[in-house]
Amino acid sequence: MSADRQLQEAVLAEFLWEPSVNAAHIGVTASQGIVTLTGIAPDYLSKIAAERAAMRVRGVKAVVLDVTVVLPDTTNADDQAIARAALDRLAWEINVPGDVIQVEVEHGWITLTGTVEWYFQKDAAQSAVHGLRGVIGVTNQIVLKPHVNLRDISHDIGKALHRSWFDPSTIKVTADGGKVTLRGTVHTLADKWKASTTAWGSPGITEIENDLVVVD
Repeated sequence: MSADRQLQEAVLAEFLWEPSVNAAHIGVTASQGIVTLTGIAPDYLSKIAAERAAMRVRGVKAVVLDVTVVLPDTTNADDQAIARAALDRLAWEINVPGDVIQVEVEHGWITLTGTVEWYFQKDAAQSAVHGLRGVIGVTNQIVLKPHVNLRDISHDIGKALHRSWFDPSTIKVTADGGKVTLRGTVHTLADKWKASTTAWGSPGITEIENDLVVVD
């Protein structure tokens, strides 16, 4: 069996293992570590779950997400209803500062704008709305404007990555003002994503350039 076929079957097996993935109409192809997902999903959560499941599979170096959300005929939520629900959900989300996020909805697609100080607040805002009924996609345009705290960002992030079980010899962290660059190697695409998430925990960061390479 070819390496591409093995990787394809591994991703399909991961889909069956993950209950949040509705893979009945999602196709998987693999070519030299690049996995392409095609087809349709019944909601946005299923689409995102499929992407994250594929990222967890060892050997996947990149995921091309070409899955279209096609809502069931029973779904009844217009843009105004989605906007109201999104604003309500954001108001109840403790990790999102009050009255700083604006919501725009067009044909089921949500766009978030506004300004927050921490990346986890930006991420929490997106997570709060992407599971709403009738949503087919989310664009997160929330801007980070943290309080300036550039005290040895590289050192702090390196220690945080080490606490998260990353081998400090395989990841190099550099910082230029609030922009952080990660270079080195990881074993899975999910590890690459986790490294970025870990690095975002440092105060003062406005941008992360993740140049980590996935190796077997």
